[in-house]
Amino acid sequence: MDDGRVWSFEESLWVGDAAHYRELIDEECLMVVPAPPYVLGGQQAVDAVSDTPRWSKVTMSEQRVSRPQEGLIVIAYKAEASKEDGQSYQAHCTTTMRRIEHEVWRVIQHQQTPPILAQAKEG
Repeated sequence: MDDGRVWSFEESLWVGDAAHYRELIDEECLMVVPAPPYVLGGQQAVDAVSDTPRWSKVTMSEQRVSRPQEGLIVIAYKAEASKEDGQSYQAHCTTTMRRIEHEVWRVIQHQQTPPILAQAKEG
């Protein structure tokens, strides 16, 4: 899968409907998300994320693509997502995809880390 298709695939997971999401997430997928229970696996991961409201727009920056072996793609990026009602979200993310068969890919890992805000202590 070329880089353009990789990023289109990932964007579709943010803005696509629940049926589309369920189709692209592998039943063995592991996820770490910034809400309880934080660590999700298998069907729990598919259900938890496909049942949440979808984003209407996502912009990805700081994009990196790695292909550590044939049929395996790992990406990392910063996501800035928004909804029609003005709600927004930012996170640094990773996703790992594996090829199931020719031109058929599934997500086997996804992680989101929202910005960490540290408060400086005054001495």
